[in-house]
Amino acid sequence: SGWSPAALRSDLAAAELLPESPHAVMIPGAVDAWCALAARHGSRPLEDLFAPAIELAEGGSPVHARVAWDWQAEVERLSQNEAAARVFLPHGRAPRAGERHVQPALGRTLAAIGRDGRDAFYEGEIAEDMVAALRALGGAHTLADFRGYRSSPMTPIETEAFGHRIVECPPNTQGVIALLTINIVEAAIELLPPDSEADFHHLQAEAAKAAYAARDAVLADERSLGESVDRLLSKQRARDIAATFRRDRATPTSAVPATGADTTYLCAVDAQGNAVSFINSLFDAWGSCILAPKSGVIFNNRGYCFSVEPGHPNQVGPGKRPMTTIIPGMILARDGSLIGPFGVMGGHYQAAGHAQFVVNLLHRGMNAQQAINHPRSFATEGVLRVEAILDDRTVADLGGRGHETLLWGRPIGGAQAIVVDPAERTLSAASETRKDGCAMAA
Repeated sequence: SGWSPAALRSDLAAAELLPESPHAVMIPGAVDAWCALAARHGSRPLEDLFAPAIELAEGGSPVHARVAWDWQAEVERLSQNEAAARVFLPHGRAPRAGERHVQPALGRTLAAIGRDGRDAFYEGEIAEDMVAALRALGGAHTLADFRGYRSSPMTPIETEAFGHRIVECPPNTQGVIALLTINIVEAAIELLPPDSEADFHHLQAEAAKAAYAARDAVLADERSLGESVDRLLSKQRARDIAATFRRDRATPTSAVPATGADTTYLCAVDAQGNAVSFINSLFDAWGSCILAPKSGVIFNNRGYCFSVEPGHPNQVGPGKRPMTTIIPGMILARDGSLIGPFGVMGGHYQAAGHAQFVVNLLHRGMNAQQAINHPRSFATEGVLRVEAILDDRTVADLGGRGHETLLWGRPIGGAQAIVVDPAERTLSAASETRKDGCAMAA
């Protein structure tokens, strides 16, 4: 989760902070994080770790069906940047499923990082190429911004719900909002015990509306939070919110933005019981759609999550991390033993998605694959989006409670998870059926 350039203005207007604007590009944080994690916890050299990605970038990788589908929807945005169009719209169009896509410049950049570490990315020719590309479009980025970037190890936050400990990343991520949503759903289930599929979707929608309203009011860089994590995760707060819910009536839906499409999540558990819950994202599909031509790096647009409202905790400004949507999760038993890593892709949907997965797994008794496959809904932008796989009776029931339902023509989010059975000493893995991916043992 990168931070903004030191010279970024705090008085940017909404018209200047657009998804394809260089002002939305944060200093990339992923490379420093990869190198730091490998140094602290890895058992193999960076060069070995990067080798498969380098081979795919230079030799080409086949475009999967879901990726091709998403790619086609972004042709107009990619066309706006000449360098991005050359790489991502070969032959003047998006690649089709099964075609091989190559990124040799990115392969060379990955090889340099594997050989020389983080400094190969944040200093020298690669950094110069990135800064030049951004400044040519009016960005405030400097070589000093890149040279000075360092990732920040954080202490995870957690709540206890449904007899387990749910662990998330702290602010500036919306992990705290996932936990708040889970707390509210647990309290709502106690107050209004659900007895139908519509009840669950209704309660989860109501909980998400309340939690996202808090998110949009207070969530920001950890140094400028509008409210403490402890207050946000107070069980009494969750009970007070749940006490306002009615089984037969929906509250208005806030203007939470829709889902995103450029997040990759993975999780793994090894033979020694080590577990990782790991997520990367550019935010929007292809991020800002700004490409540094020599290095092959396409930039994030995480800064689009900043607020332009003066005095807002998440107000755009120099040297700040914006509120970020990406949140890897972990479930522990009450004694701290591992139950499993999990994650949900889908931009703003992720916090609601975490709550839906946790409720399905820990309260409704589904296994991990069932919990992932289950029909989803998301209260966003004034409506309750529902997937086409949700049955008509449930959709009609939700409409009768005042939810303005919208049958969404795209899958809502994506997820992967691993669950440990400590008694049997077995692992079960689940991968999203809505996206390209797989579960495997090695």
